[in-house]
Amino acid sequence: MSEHYEALGVNRDASADDIKKAYRKLARELHPDVNSDPASAERFKLVTVAYEVLSDPKKRQSYDSGGDPFSQFGGGGANFGFGDIMDAFFGGGGSRGPRSRMRRGEDALIRIEVDLAEACFGVEREFEVETAASCGKCGGNGCANGAKPTTCDICKGRGEVQQVQRSFIGQVMTSRPCASCQGYGSVIKEPCSECAGDGRIRARKTIHVKIPAGVETGNRIQLTGQGEVGSGGGPAGDLYVEIVESGHPYLLRDGINLHISVSIPMTSAALGGAVTIETLDGEREISFKAGAQSGQRVVLKDLGMSRLRGGGRGDLIGHLEVTTPTKLGKEEEALIKKLAELRKENSATVSVHRSDEKSESGIFSRFRDAFQR
Repeated sequence: MSEHYEALGVNRDASADDIKKAYRKLARELHPDVNSDPASAERFKLVTVAYEVLSDPKKRQSYDSGGDPFSQFGGGGANFGFGDIMDAFFGGGGSRGPRSRMRRGEDALIRIEVDLAEACFGVEREFEVETAASCGKCGGNGCANGAKPTTCDICKGRGEVQQVQRSFIGQVMTSRPCASCQGYGSVIKEPCSECAGDGRIRARKTIHVKIPAGVETGNRIQLTGQGEVGSGGGPAGDLYVEIVESGHPYLLRDGINLHISVSIPMTSAALGGAVTIETLDGEREISFKAGAQSGQRVVLKDLGMSRLRGGGRGDLIGHLEVTTPTKLGKEEEALIKKLAELRKENSATVSVHRSDEKSESGIFSRFRDAFQR
């Protein structure tokens, strides 16, 4: 005899746990409350009888030996209880209890734009947000005139109601959230006129945030408890401030380092010299030796961006760009020709570089491209 085992889809040597798991799975699929197919209803009846037999050690032993598993128990028919049905659908019997009116509020996200100097040195900001705040009129409990939620008369505070239904397997008891109190177990008979019983209202509030030195686009600052207040007087969620760094007119950020393009005339490049530039720390001087070339780098230590963690700062790197005059006066042209003769540079020389050769001026090219778009 194996039809009960086949009904549950288990082997004859299946353990009690295997039988229980198989029944739970099939009951969720076939129970009339979730499946209206008549064929499924018939199969559910077979599955239920099979489980009653195989889940009882004495009935199973009688069935395995070829006997009538119901003969010694006062007749056939399934005598299936509420606990088994609940166990099949919810993984365990017993009441689930009322829902709490008090819920944690939602987290919120806002974006704040900071300039390069603010990102480097940090800044404190204040801003207004519109959010869910606790209702001052009812103190967050949703009731008018200082009252409190009262126990639901229908479910007596359980938050759910039980119904007994007759079916082909006998009486089946099911539990559903109470329609009168929506599962809370209590009702608000006189809702607050300000919040309509929710315990919170929309309001604007001022938020203060300290943005640390070294932030960059995408960094988030968590302000615990500054998000939306929860319903029913529940705790507030968190507010996340996301940083958006605005561009700078002449400085390019690369991690903790800053880059700046410095144009120098060819005469200065040939003779050497210095040029004053504006940095985040005020005016600083960049010096270069005679014979300076385009793409040459001059590093100013500790004038870059602050490190977000660990302290210290990056560097400011100046990229020299030697400019060649496009128009020459007669006297200037004569002087340059004379210089070319003295240096024996009357014809250009050609040097060949591999296309995949890496150059230290790569960041300079990227910098130049960024401001020439």
